[in-house]
Amino acid sequence: MGASVEAPTAGPALAARTRGLRKVYRTAVAVDQVDLDVPEGAVLGMLGPNGSGKTTTIRMLLGLVRPTEGEVELLGHRMPDGAPRALPEVGALVEGPGFHPFLSGRENLRRVAAAEPRLSSAAIPRAVDDALERVGLGHAAHRRYRGYSLGMKQRLGLASALLVPRRMVVLDEPTNGLDPAGTREIRNIIGELHAEGVTVLVSSHLLAEVEATCTHVAVLHDGTVVAQGELDELLESGTPSLVVSTPDGDGALTALRDNRIPGRLTPEGVRADLTAATAPQVIETLVRAGVPVHEAKRARTGLEDLFARLTQRDSETGGLPDVDEGTS
Repeated sequence: MGASVEAPTAGPALAARTRGLRKVYRTAVAVDQVDLDVPEGAVLGMLGPNGSGKTTTIRMLLGLVRPTEGEVELLGHRMPDGAPRALPEVGALVEGPGFHPFLSGRENLRRVAAAEPRLSSAAIPRAVDDALERVGLGHAAHRRYRGYSLGMKQRLGLASALLVPRRMVVLDEPTNGLDPAGTREIRNIIGELHAEGVTVLVSSHLLAEVEATCTHVAVLHDGTVVAQGELDELLESGTPSLVVSTPDGDGALTALRDNRIPGRLTPEGVRADLTAATAPQVIETLVRAGVPVHEAKRARTGLEDLFARLTQRDSETGGLPDVDEGTS
């Protein structure tokens, strides 16, 4: 009997994928060779500064813009030709919703619901009220849209995406204009959708929001994906370091410096670079120098550090222009 051949392991099922995606507006390249994988059931944060190509990529993904080059698949359908089959399963909030200024929030949402093929006329009032309550607009449903704040308009747009159950929800800067309380509510809604098994694609320039809500991240820079994958894996891919809790931070830095181990003070404690020494060697160095060590643990790369490293802006500009840490 011949040797058995092991079948190749299949990769994760994808709710959306792009290959070689490129979009050129006249002479301006908005998106260039984007390969993006959105796993089913994931909350993927598309992170990048304003102008990095996030919204253009989303619009091509939804079939709203035809790419100059490349392929797009959404829920197993090639876009944009597969839009009639894919889009009923997708709720989307892209570039601010368009509503009638003189109608109330409820009336606007009923107009949207009337075009939803999965809602009967009898089911529309209940679906509209449920969506309004879910996004925290039940108390303001009777008010005219033109009197809504920017944050309230964002909430109404999100409600339109949640009128019926979806396999996938796409949100372009969903916390734009929201105060911290509103931001937490959106974060909770995203968490609920994830718990229900819905795939969520969120574009944002808010580092803290992506880190707090997403399971996966794709980092865009100058129209190109420079990194993507599970958030925890990406955060662990940076420079390894050890955070030491000690009441003698100055003594710890002196001991590390005397042994040629790079270190710095952080709010969490003394952070020692593990490219120059192992964790046991760092602890031994401190103890031998008489520095009390209360706790030592491996440090995770923060999303801000990861973004700066990937886009190579930290040393050039000393910061992250156009990228906001947001509020946690």
